[in-house]
Amino acid sequence: MSPRREKLTSPQTRIALARGNRPAQHLLPIPGPVDTEAARRVFRAQRRRALRTVALLSLLLFGSSGALAALPVLGHVRAGGMPLSWLLLLAGIYPLLFLLALWHVRSAERVEERAEEERPDTGGRPWPRS
Repeated sequence: MSPRREKLTSPQTRIALARGNRPAQHLLPIPGPVDTEAARRVFRAQRRRALRTVALLSLLLFGSSGALAALPVLGHVRAGGMPLSWLLLLAGIYPLLFLLALWHVRSAERVEERAEEERPDTGGRPWPRS
């Protein structure tokens, strides 16, 4: 006679099965009416900023790769026991990538803030967060 098989479930599955068909109570409420034209304007403005960021990112990455390829001597010159090309990548490129990311996020947030200020029905109050 073979041993009895035992059913194993994860804790998340047990919670979901215990809840049954009841909906989760943490779901967000359905939002009210939306000004679709204003949302499209915000989306277009943020898309333009995203394209600008991608162009600058491409320029930074391909430009740095091209500069390192054009100047192979940077791989032979050592500073602190490391090739200068590595130090340029570590101390030059990554901080610039971080600053570009911060600049992009702040730019996208400014678009949203400007859109909130221009909403005629709220008098510049922020969007409802309910």
